Amino acid sequence: MSEPPAATVVENLAEARFECVFPTCGGICCQNGRPGVDPGEGARIQANLAKFLPELRPEARQVVERRGFLTRRVKAGRRTLAVVKGWCVFFNEGCVLHKAGAREGDRWRYKPWRCVTFPLERAGAKGRWFVRQWKLRGEAWDLFCLNPKESPKRASQTLAGEVAFADRLDRGAEAWRERAPRALERPRRSRSSPSR
Repeated sequence: MSEPPAATVVENLAEARFECVFPTCGGICCQNGRPGVDPGEGARIQANLAKFLPELRPEARQVVERRGFLTRRVKAGRRTLAVVKGWCVFFNEGCVLHKAGAREGDRWRYKPWRCVTFPLERAGAKGRWFVRQWKLRGEAWDLFCLNPKESPKRASQTLAGEVAFADRLDRGAEAWRERAPRALERPRRSRSSPSR
């Protein structure tokens, strides 16, 4: 059974330029990025944390073991990944979550969708995205890879996987990310319970 045609529109895909040059760049998009993490994503990371811990930088592992991998900081209504010494706690010569997923046959299994879709950004309405570029829509992050003059490569060629993933999000194929499994939801207090 084939998937329905793509419903996702990337507004500036034809004219945007983008080329990921990792590892040459050192993974700069993982430095102070602080992506928001949806509840289902956080639950999946937590459930598999034991396999990620040995791969973390020592200082990141200490923070994760002591305080967890999420901060109290909220971005787009979601708690954000922790940063240690300027880098995401899951960064260690690349993304630990990405590497673990790749070993298991799905490189994006554990990564928050905001990391997977970078440099795509939602353009408001579901199904509408744009490629982040210097100063476009107030873009403040001056990463060289967001500079359209940095590479002659069209985003339509270099971001095919990310666009396909964004389409899966828009069609609900990644809906597990949006909600925590029931077993991990906090129990609600009943109104008849006495308060202390």
